[in-house]
Amino acid sequence: MRFLMLMTLLLSLAFPYAAAQANTSPTAATELMWDDLMPEDYTLSLYDLFGESANSLETMDSLDDFSPEAEALMDRMLQVLASAPVREELDGKIIRIPGFVVPLEADMNRVTRFFLVPYFGACIHVPPPPSNQIINVHFEPGTRVESLYDAIWIEGRLSTETFNHEMGTSGYTVEAVIIEPYDFDEAEEGEW
Repeated sequence: MRFLMLMTLLLSLAFPYAAAQANTSPTAATELMWDDLMPEDYTLSLYDLFGESANSLETMDSLDDFSPEAEALMDRMLQVLASAPVREELDGKIIRIPGFVVPLEADMNRVTRFFLVPYFGACIHVPPPPSNQIINVHFEPGTRVESLYDAIWIEGRLSTETFNHEMGTSGYTVEAVIIEPYDFDEAEEGEW
């Protein structure tokens, strides 16, 4: 008798919960492309990157890479790129975006933290893209990256949290819940 009462109680508690769960649809992710991460009025010119030196590209071209002048120009450029504005209204949104992986934290088999970038080779070669074009992605279970040449989709909650790393500075962070391959054959025209 106690068993029957206990089962009845458990079932009555379980079904309303299951029904409530079935009625709450997961929030659909907003699919973004890389231009969507930049404010509409954001521009980046040679003058922004190099100041007055941009007026004399021939002089810049003749600089020795290790000269104090060249190092000062590089520092200025990296500071400008690292401080690109983000779209604050995207903070907290569930998003889906394609990109390429730049591994930051990994063990022998899995990458758990990486930068997602709009093109292959970004951050690996100097300079990195502007910070509003770099997403710091954390994926606790980790993911295998078979080839850094392969694009992926990530999905998760976007935040406008800045993350600094020796490879670059990201203006956005995503706690990923889904990572899957990007299929260029299925891409719509102009998607990327």
